[in-house]
Amino acid sequence: MSGLLHKPFGAHGKVHEITPQSAGWRYVGFSLYRLRAGESVSEATGDREVILVMVEGKAQLQGAGQNWGELGERMNVFEKSPPHCLYLPNGTEWEAEATTGCVLAVCSAPGMGGHEARRIGPGGITLTERGEGTNTRHINNIAMENEDFCDSLLVTEVFTPAGHWSSYPSHRHDEDDYPRITYLEETYYHRFNPADGFGIQRVYTDDLQLNETMALHDGDVVCVPRGHHPCGAPYGFEMYYLNVMAGPLRKWRFVPAPNVEHLM
Repeated sequence: MSGLLHKPFGAHGKVHEITPQSAGWRYVGFSLYRLRAGESVSEATGDREVILVMVEGKAQLQGAGQNWGELGERMNVFEKSPPHCLYLPNGTEWEAEATTGCVLAVCSAPGMGGHEARRIGPGGITLTERGEGTNTRHINNIAMENEDFCDSLLVTEVFTPAGHWSSYPSHRHDEDDYPRITYLEETYYHRFNPADGFGIQRVYTDDLQLNETMALHDGDVVCVPRGHHPCGAPYGFEMYYLNVMAGPLRKWRFVPAPNVEHLM
């Protein structure tokens, strides 16, 4: 199995934990909890800012000394309704108590204390179309660079129709040379509809020193430390992914692969 592909630990509790140390990089962290109604989890953010994403289900959230009430609405991620999320700065604590079965993503990156805790969505998040033809997909932007309430994090959801490609044309963001390109590490949390479906993701550099092609299944996480990273959903299987990106500069600038540049 590729070191970039991470299978869930199980079906209950904390099922993913990607840290900068485990990934061999500097910025992005990603964890995922699958909780039953009545179960709770709590963490301290430490030196990292966090966005909690209610992928599915509902939970009572407390964080940064405030009670945020019940967050969550969609019971199945493929309803495609806007997610309920919570931003928490570094140096705070949070607790979630599931009021239904739920899937809770914990997206993290270095925090600088520059922003206050706040709810994100569902208001202000609109499903938007990107691409054309069999490159069409639909985006829920949670915290991209036009939203100035994070220090480091860039977070978005993408729904890719069956038979379509996504994160395509192939592109990379692995150099710190703004405004031409920015260095951003990235994780993909994948889901499929139906859940027994599959997809593929390739992660490769121009010189092919990194050249991995992975079969994706429901609940997998892929780490993208560098290189291009397109993914595809076969006919019959709809694909979702939650992206987390972070680097030294909170801007998303990329360079296409030379052989697909004419498609941009």
